[in-house]
Amino acid sequence: MKQLTCLLVAALTLVGCGNMRRGHVETVGPEDIEYNVDRFYDLAILRYRVPDFENLSTQQKALIYYLSEAALWGRDILYDQNGRYNLRVRRTCEALYNQYEGDRESEQFQLFEKYLKRVWFSNGIHHHYAEDKFLPECTEQWFRTACEQSGVALTDELVRVLFDPTVLPKKVCQDAGKDLLQASACNYYEGLTQREAEDWYEQHKDTSDEPRWIGLNSKLVKRDGQVVERVYRTEGDGLYREALQHVVENLEKALQYAETDEQRLVLQKLIAFNRTGDLTTFNEYAIAWVRDLNSRVDFVNGFTEVYGDPLGITGAWESMVNFRDEVATDRTRTLSANAQWFEDNSPTDKKYKKKECRGVTAKVITAAMLGGDCYPATPIGINLPNANWIRKNYGSKSVTIANLTEAYYLASQGDGMNEEFYLSDEERRLAKEYGALMSDVHVDLHECLGHGSGQLMPGVTKDNLREHGSTLEEARADLFSLYYMADPKLVELGIVPDEEAYKTQYYHQLLNGAMTQLVRVELGKNIEESHMRDRALIARWVLAHVDSVRPEAEIIVRDGKHYLRVNDYQGVRRLFGQLLAIVQEVVSTGDYARACQLVEDYAVQVDPALHKELLDRYQPLGIAPYKGFVNPVYQPVFDADGKIKDVLIRYDEGYAEQHLRYSRDYSALPDIND
Repeated sequence: MKQLTCLLVAALTLVGCGNMRRGHVETVGPEDIEYNVDRFYDLAILRYRVPDFENLSTQQKALIYYLSEAALWGRDILYDQNGRYNLRVRRTCEALYNQYEGDRESEQFQLFEKYLKRVWFSNGIHHHYAEDKFLPECTEQWFRTACEQSGVALTDELVRVLFDPTVLPKKVCQDAGKDLLQASACNYYEGLTQREAEDWYEQHKDTSDEPRWIGLNSKLVKRDGQVVERVYRTEGDGLYREALQHVVENLEKALQYAETDEQRLVLQKLIAFNRTGDLTTFNEYAIAWVRDLNSRVDFVNGFTEVYGDPLGITGAWESMVNFRDEVATDRTRTLSANAQWFEDNSPTDKKYKKKECRGVTAKVITAAMLGGDCYPATPIGINLPNANWIRKNYGSKSVTIANLTEAYYLASQGDGMNEEFYLSDEERRLAKEYGALMSDVHVDLHECLGHGSGQLMPGVTKDNLREHGSTLEEARADLFSLYYMADPKLVELGIVPDEEAYKTQYYHQLLNGAMTQLVRVELGKNIEESHMRDRALIARWVLAHVDSVRPEAEIIVRDGKHYLRVNDYQGVRRLFGQLLAIVQEVVSTGDYARACQLVEDYAVQVDPALHKELLDRYQPLGIAPYKGFVNPVYQPVFDADGKIKDVLIRYDEGYAEQHLRYSRDYSALPDIND
């Protein structure tokens, strides 16, 4: 689901990482927004505008307001899912930040402050992308003394969690040969081995024609020698019930402002699911959500993506509230209307193609609120639901998020990356002329058609590829997009302006996958994150399978630096098509052994000498490789009867100010959920 591109609204200049109170932006209206909010470590915090919000109806504004409140109440859930101690760490650090009366300009306090910012960004103590634990740069002694002097309770256990690099070193481990549960710090399992969890899932697998996603909304724990499932729900002793009760309360308020009967049914089913945790109800909710095509306001809310689970089963809590960008949606509608043509002409084996593409709907949206696993770092493309049988029988929704994609794109302009890493002025010309458009087209094809293409063979499920399922699924969607963006059909449909435009995305994809994405990886580390593995797999496989005499693409050395050279763009397209056929076969047949071979051969290992060179070239550019956002602030205006008569939007809240407010106003879970 998570990718990166561009389209609509913002101008960006980064603010340094001084005192968080000084980072507050004194603006209130959309005309004079300061889009750059803060910067620290390898992270930049941006602001996004919500264009056209003021022109929505009162009903739509009220609906967005209550859906946004529901989004914010899920924040603590993700912290706890990401790690058992995350809430305690966050609250301890926030208490120290609020109560500290010493020198806030001192080096030690500034280092502590940056650590807290990082915890907020990652929703815990592990890097949001690299998965490794990060440590405070302030000294342990300073931290202990500061907590004692500020009246902040602190245990030796929590100090070890914070400062000992050997305690909970990696959030999600996917290293071959290791017990993935024992080696991962995420909080989806407790006391189990990988084999015990896999055996439990196998015993409880739903093999019906409309299977429930067993484990989507639950945690497995081992108690008295038995594996017990703790379901996320409000009823009984449901896990996360304290937070989910607030989510439900606000969904019930949103129900009063539903735009259509279809949207009303979606909300009713989601409320029922949060109460009971019943996965049959979840299926009914997902089908109703896919069928709701006429409502302008839409949302994602709940346990969705499975990247945070080493076994790829349990969903992380996330939310995104949005509304349709009516003008920009025309491109995605055109792609959706031609979904069957793309499926029929795919280079994959006929038996892995869908005979009938149903319900492929796509749109461009404006994000109005980000929550959980969509905040502060967020996807800019979404294709849901994830259940293959629902996609096959009922279709899916695919979106590109316009106001976020443009913010990312504008932030990259003039940063020096193309000047340093692109081979020549020709590649830079193509990027300048077509880069923004082709990034959008890539995401549209990836989300609108790529994820919805192909079919699984009878008896094959999402679980067959285990820890490599996410990587292969993202690679499949990426390859589908890359193969078709060079097709004359896109020119015929008016999606791209000419038959040259695709070249810039081909160059970017190969360069990024083979080289430049490594600037996000710490020297000496391998590639861990699924999307990075997807991109590495594609680029490295292509470069390993080029013609030995006349290579379609190659890495060359010039003046001691490595560059990508593409000699035959249509030849690269043929290679993308060949790899797409291979990956589709692996996914369709659930061939785990072949999946392991693809990932381990092409997607994991890093050449240390090349890696160091890339980091040395990147460092002087001063670019933050990761970016996230602060949300706007919505202020409801009520009439005498307590009904919303308007909702005002503000863009003046700073990064620290926002997170401290969220922790104060939207926090219901205990420090440790036992």
